[in-house]
Parts: sequence; structure tokens; C-alpha cells
Amino acid sequence: MGKEISIYNLADGVTDEQYLEYVKKVKGPFLESLPSIKKFELVRIRGAVTGDSPYTYIGILHSDNIDEFYKKGTTTPEFQKFMQEVMPMIKQEGYHMMYGEEVY
Repeated sequence: MGKEISIYNLADGVTDEQYLEYVKKVKGPFLESLPSIKKFELVRIRGAVTGDSPYTYIGILHSDNIDEFYKKGTTTPEFQKFMQEVMPMIKQEGYHMMYGEEVY
């Protein structure tokens, strides 16, 4: 199974409450409605075992076919509109999006 993992903080002026409401009402349902996406998870970091975590949120997309998702799912006008809406909520400095395949 493919995974896309995003690690990030919220943009200045965006509260946790605002963002979590947006995730529950818009982001989560939208992402889970996309073809090849099985599940979206959002983890709010509460602490770190070693040192301090530089990130507040980790987003995890579970996909049947991550390559198909990038070729077809991210190129639609609906997805582009979603990205224009969500990206201003995320601090761009330090934002990382990675993808790969589950190996165990």
C-alpha cells in the first residue's frame, strides 16, 4: 500500500481549533473521496521521546496506488482548488511531503 506522509506546522494566525474543524468538515472527507485513497489520518504531535519535535502535525494518506493518485487524483480542478484552499493554512517553512510504499 502506498503512503503519502506530510509533516508540518500551521501558518501564523491559524489556530488548532480552526484547522481541526476544517479537517473534519472539508479536508478529511475530500481526501477520502478521491479514487485510490483508502484513508486519511491526521496525527497531532503531543511530545517527543528524544528532544523536541519541530512539527505539530503529521498527515498520512493511505493509497491503493500512489502512482495513480499522483497521475490522476492530483490533476483535477477539484484537487487544485482544494490545494489553493488548504496550503495557506500550512506554514511553508519546514513543510515536507514524502511518499513511498509500505514494506512491513
